[in-house]
Amino acid sequence: QVQLVESGGGLVQPGGSLRLSCAVSGFNLGYFSIAWFRQAPGRKREGVSCISGSDGGTNYEDSVKGRFTVSRDNSRKRGSLQMNSLAPEDTAVYYCNMGDSWGQGTQVTVSS
Repeated sequence: QVQLVESGGGLVQPGGSLRLSCAVSGFNLGYFSIAWFRQAPGRKREGVSCISGSDGGTNYEDSVKGRFTVSRDNSRKRGSLQMNSLAPEDTAVYYCNMGDSWGQGTQVTVSS
């Protein structure tokens, strides 16, 4: 059974940074993409970024381009999302996704 566990969320001031991690168990990452989504209160879940398992190619939602960096370490079965220059509008629960599997989410709050 695939399990995804996010960590690294928290409270940060505007302009600060956080690094989210997604630990994968019960599955080899192989050629599967890892995606990050977020959901703010009262809003639909939206895609933030993803990284391909085949060639390491990355994609970013427009509002996070240049600020967020997605990465993966297949040997450690882990995905990461480095978030810099955080703004209040980045406040949301962030989820890791692989195929049909989702993590439980980690809260990111950007506030002064």
